[in-house]
Amino acid sequence: MEIMLQDKETFQERRKEDRRKTIRRAADRNQMQFQNEKIRKLESLLELGWIIGLDLQLNGILLKIALKAVEVMDADRCSFFLYDGKTNELWSNVALGMGEQVIRIPSGVGLAGYCFKTGETVNIRDAYGDPRFNKEIDTKSGYHTRSLLCMPLCNRAGERLGVIQLLNKKEGVFTGEDETFLKTFGNHASVFLEMAQLQKARIDALEQSRAELERLNRAKGKALDHLSHELRTPLAVIQGYLKILKRKLQDLSPPFEGSRFFKALEKHLNRIMDIQQETDKMIRSAQETDGGVLTLFPIVLQVLDRTRKKASHRVLQFSLEGSRVVSIPMSQTVLEDMLEGLLKNAVENTPDGGLIRILLDRKNGKVLLKVQDFGIGITEENQKFIFDGLFHTQETDLYESKRPHDFYAGGKGLDLHRMKAYGRRFGFDLSVESRRCLHLPTDRDLCPGKISDCLHCTKIEDCLSSGGSTFTVVFSEKT
Repeated sequence: MEIMLQDKETFQERRKEDRRKTIRRAADRNQMQFQNEKIRKLESLLELGWIIGLDLQLNGILLKIALKAVEVMDADRCSFFLYDGKTNELWSNVALGMGEQVIRIPSGVGLAGYCFKTGETVNIRDAYGDPRFNKEIDTKSGYHTRSLLCMPLCNRAGERLGVIQLLNKKEGVFTGEDETFLKTFGNHASVFLEMAQLQKARIDALEQSRAELERLNRAKGKALDHLSHELRTPLAVIQGYLKILKRKLQDLSPPFEGSRFFKALEKHLNRIMDIQQETDKMIRSAQETDGGVLTLFPIVLQVLDRTRKKASHRVLQFSLEGSRVVSIPMSQTVLEDMLEGLLKNAVENTPDGGLIRILLDRKNGKVLLKVQDFGIGITEENQKFIFDGLFHTQETDLYESKRPHDFYAGGKGLDLHRMKAYGRRFGFDLSVESRRCLHLPTDRDLCPGKISDCLHCTKIEDCLSSGGSTFTVVFSEKT
């Protein structure tokens, strides 16, 4: 009997111990689940910081924050309502379950409006039992809100940017821990919103500046176009009267001996007319909008052949090297005009017996067009102003306009300026690298115009290694 009682007591003790172990295991599981949930929520906050750091696309990032908030706090929906100061409304197109629909409500209406106006956290177990709740959105969407948690979003200055709102806790109601985590989510969102708004303000300011610049450029273009037109008519009239005057004076008895006088007048008048035509050409090209995809090599070859013919009275070598298949988005008219200008510049700065090279290359998604001459080169000081327009590199008292494509032909300085304007209009870059001829260190030192007449060069290679210029045009490649 005593043995049976002892066995019974031992059995009961074992059962108690088993129950205690079961309770401890359940407690351990609960504690582990609690710890895992804490870790999961903390990891989500770290992930949230990483998401926000990706970019400043407002709707996309807010949607990711909303999805993460729903996941972490086991809610059904999450919405952001941002304040629109122009209309005094709260608006949202980041409301999960609402698609692309934009929601707008007066800034003081509903629980979201109350939260925004007062800055208080709103945690409601039964939304329909609260008189502040606005049922209108539920009515339109067909959704039924039960529990609700809403917090204000503020910037660093304490100004309210809007609210973040969670709807319908899936199990139970929103807790104090949910409030703590939503506040952290709200802080992340507030930092992001402030950055995004500052970025948008900068972009808007830049866009406004760009629009204003375009307006001023259009006005400037119209003014220049009008000026060019107004200049053309009186110049033509002056030229006509000069011809009549010259003919009448020649008919006098005895004839008027003033050929040198008329030659000088005609020369400078023609020069002014050339400047007017160059300016008009620049304006027309800048206004051009048509452009296609051009294969560069055949166009360069055509322009090179035309330049050879125009410079046929010169003794020069030309070479064209590089890729035959590269293509660029460009107006053919502008491209040909630019190439003719660069080649003309090279011809007029290269002595007879010299060499001019054109190189086509592809590098890092860009197309490079190089026009290289082995001529007199440009001094370091003059390189600073070479694209400024109406600038020539010779000393003024040595300057003289000659036949185009002659050596030292003394252009008007508008070709390179026009090409730089083309670059701004069509999106390519133009630059120059130059080394002044070793034997002509200043602008007053003149080249004889023929390598064979040079006192310093005994062979062509001596001239080719003494100086020269390379103009490089960089285009975006079109494949």
